[in-house]
Amino acid sequence: MMPEPRTASLDALLPADMAVKAEQIGVRKAHLNPISMFVLAMLAGAFIALGAVFATTVSAGASALPFGVARLLAGLVFSLGLILVIIGGAELFTGNNLIVMAWASRKVSTALLLKNWAVVYLGNFFGSLGTALLVYLGGQFTFGQGAVGAAALATANAKVGLGFLQAIALGILCNALVCLAVWLTFSARTTTDRILAIIPPIAAFVAAGFEHSVANMYFIPVGLFIKAGAPASFWTNIGRTAADYASLTWGSFLFRNLLPVTLGNIVGGTLLVGAVYWFVYLRQAIPASALAAKAPEPVPIPTEAPSAPAEVAGNGRH
Repeated sequence: MMPEPRTASLDALLPADMAVKAEQIGVRKAHLNPISMFVLAMLAGAFIALGAVFATTVSAGASALPFGVARLLAGLVFSLGLILVIIGGAELFTGNNLIVMAWASRKVSTALLLKNWAVVYLGNFFGSLGTALLVYLGGQFTFGQGAVGAAALATANAKVGLGFLQAIALGILCNALVCLAVWLTFSARTTTDRILAIIPPIAAFVAAGFEHSVANMYFIPVGLFIKAGAPASFWTNIGRTAADYASLTWGSFLFRNLLPVTLGNIVGGTLLVGAVYWFVYLRQAIPASALAAKAPEPVPIPTEAPSAPAEVAGNGRH
């Protein structure tokens, strides 16, 4: 029987107990009813998008700062998104890659795992896209004499300019850090603990320029909306035209960024974090029924009395 997390102490949970907690949370997430799952996924998409709005606004006009400092500031404020997801309660595709720990322990079926990922991914997309549309309709991109919109366009254009393998690699690195942030929150006892655990890994992935599929569901569409509908006064203020962003299209968004980044996010979250911690802490705790199915057949006792006492093999666990 798998031990329950120790909860009597006020100290943070240790990694072995965090693994048990991650498994239990994975089971609960996989068994959410689809409507609740989708609504919570839309919330998560909107929350991540709000963090992206914050990061874009802070980055506007930050070119005078050293590159690393500007990226660090963007990363610190972007962490708002995952803080809202974890503390507020929402379903984020990249964090839900950790459900693989419950799947590896045979507590969640492959069908439930894939259903969760599909529903949550779709909900995240609509939540992020809807937030991007609201931000565009609100004219937030015109703030700072167009500096916010210029930053949004630069970000979107850079993301669709990545090579396919490069986007996969950056996606792997990103979701390793995102899932590590989620993993660290499993040790927390208080809201403050959770917030402090989230900020460093999230700030690190943004500062390093790694790629997050759900964040890009906001970053790139908002750039596309600005490119398609910004007034002439906006282009005059930033000294550019829509033609300067010829590579920024819906096709490049979906196939040159979102697809490879999503594939990389899955690898980074499931293999580099979920599978590793499952292997270390949970691989010996798979259900007894699964072990029984693999148990060796007992050696039959001979009908004639042997000359020496027979040893029955197969009782030990190898």
